[in-house]
Amino acid sequence: MGKRTITRRRGSGTNRYRANSHRYFAEAKHVKDISKKNFSGRVVDLVHSVSHSAPLAVVRYDDGSLNYIIAAEGMSVGDVVLSGCSDVKIGNTVELQHIPEGTLIYNIEGKLGDGGRYVRASGAFARVLAKAGESVTVLMPSGAEKNFSVKCRASIGTVAGGGRTEKPFVKAGRRWHADRARGKLYPVTSPVAMNALNHPFGSGRGRHPGKSTVPPRWAPPGRNVGQIRASRTGRKK
Repeated sequence: MGKRTITRRRGSGTNRYRANSHRYFAEAKHVKDISKKNFSGRVVDLVHSVSHSAPLAVVRYDDGSLNYIIAAEGMSVGDVVLSGCSDVKIGNTVELQHIPEGTLIYNIEGKLGDGGRYVRASGAFARVLAKAGESVTVLMPSGAEKNFSVKCRASIGTVAGGGRTEKPFVKAGRRWHADRARGKLYPVTSPVAMNALNHPFGSGRGRHPGKSTVPPRWAPPGRNVGQIRASRTGRKK
């Protein structure tokens, strides 16, 4: 009797496929109160978070409150950072309308007040391209251009921790622990390398799925594998 496919095992919701979210001690967001202008704070510590690929900076503001933000490249303990200002300085949180064209930014808000949603991975950065009316065009790390409201906030600089992906894991155990912290499965076996009773794409001859890689619309969990809701198939013309 074959094993259940990974899709079915993941859907059962057992501990093997759950992230250790109880270790996620902080959200790295901009100051929630958008009405505060020139809100000053000092970096008191730089910490590692399991749920983030970049280091976090612990900022103590003038009113005594603590907040976690994504650390910028070059940020150190003792630096002063401002929120809701127009001073374009590394680590400051500034509205896009006050940021000059060509400036590197990160942790961009999708809508005003959400604390930042885009460009948060270690070593990532975006670039302000142009301003037109109530929108600002930003060049994203993927190379795509995206428009944001001029009221949305972003941090100045580049996300710290660049070069993380260039360091090899060396041992499989390190990769296993790194993925396990976020509930990811490692190692991952290719479906076409499995036996036919373990996966719909498995077979004994060659490395070919033997059937369409787009599952039927109403396929059950054990069959719902491959290109789920593929936008297109076939060779590009």
